[in-house]
Amino acid sequence: MRAVRLGPRSLAALALASAVGVIGFCWPFLAPPSSQLSAHAQDAPWLFAGLLVLLVAVVAATISESDLGPKAVAMLGVLAATGAALRPIGAGTAGIEPMFFLMVLSGRVLGPGFGFALGSVTMFASALLTGGVGPWLPFQMLAMGWFTAGAGLLPGPVRLRGRAELVMLAVYGFLAAFAYGTVMNLAGWPFLGAAASNISFSAGAPLATNLAHFVAYCLATSLGWDLGRAVCTVVLTLVLGPAVLRALRRATRRAAFETAVTFDGPPG
Repeated sequence: MRAVRLGPRSLAALALASAVGVIGFCWPFLAPPSSQLSAHAQDAPWLFAGLLVLLVAVVAATISESDLGPKAVAMLGVLAATGAALRPIGAGTAGIEPMFFLMVLSGRVLGPGFGFALGSVTMFASALLTGGVGPWLPFQMLAMGWFTAGAGLLPGPVRLRGRAELVMLAVYGFLAAFAYGTVMNLAGWPFLGAAASNISFSAGAPLATNLAHFVAYCLATSLGWDLGRAVCTVVLTLVLGPAVLRALRRATRRAAFETAVTFDGPPG
């Protein structure tokens, strides 16, 4: 049972937002050295931020217009509020972010459509809660939407249960935690400046050189944080996963998202 079905319009809007997001993240590797985009690098975060906000809003509106009924909206709000409350726990301490394991399990149970909406809304709500609103926020929303939707695309959503499912979710959470950190590094790396020329983005350098610089940048700045996030996600998934999965599946069955609400007429 899935709270949000991705129809043709939702898929088109999501594909458009994701395509623009990929360009926003990867433009240092895509733009030629002579491109004016490199000359206006300091403006890029704000330009892409405004565009991504609009595209994420389009995706959310399209999903809402299709199958996101009041019961699904209520569950979306509860899970987003819980994730936003979990994010500050351990913030600044070796990447301990318990929000990620909840996103993995929620995406698994409720599907990729709900997962994308939940990841984006949770990141937006947590930014408001922690004061983390800035040009990086739309990138975080999109990356977290991908992260959570990916859990809904894992195999065996109906039949796979027990230890095998937990191991699969733990492996996915581990890899996705590193992927999330790597993707988010792309949002800030091009603006590091020339202070660290051996790891910074160089507009005129060959692709291989910039790739080597980016790998060095990730290893030097975020490897420890990403490892902490990945290990925390694995531990919480294996320890709390069975109880949380049961609770989510029970709530989904009782909510009966796909059952239309009807009203009986007056007696007689």
